[in-house]
Amino acid sequence: MIPSTLLLTFSLAVAPMAAVAAEATPVTRAFGNTVVSTYPDGRTALLWLNKDGTYTAKGRRRTASNGSWSLNSDKVCLKQAKPVAVPFRYCTELPSGQSWRAKAVTGEPITVKIVKGVAS
Repeated sequence: MIPSTLLLTFSLAVAPMAAVAAEATPVTRAFGNTVVSTYPDGRTALLWLNKDGTYTAKGRRRTASNGSWSLNSDKVCLKQAKPVAVPFRYCTELPSGQSWRAKAVTGEPITVKIVKGVAS
């Protein structure tokens, strides 16, 4: 069974990029901003990508997690380190809109957007 924190963190992975600044690349648009994933029940999960290849997140139950991210061709991949290290990466394609629909690792539909600044 995959820990719920891991599922929440990975569900956020579908959303690390959006058009916050027209001249920015998909990855750099997320730096300094908050990736917000909204679940069908209205709860949100938050993700922050750092330039050094690390990330921090809060799941929809506000459980904190962190790990590393990397680019693999046209995908961004997350590998969780805490609270539980996982032996695999979750990868998803880089989206390009202001807001988009995606699926969480659990299969739930989510809506994803990048909010300017660091929200909590």
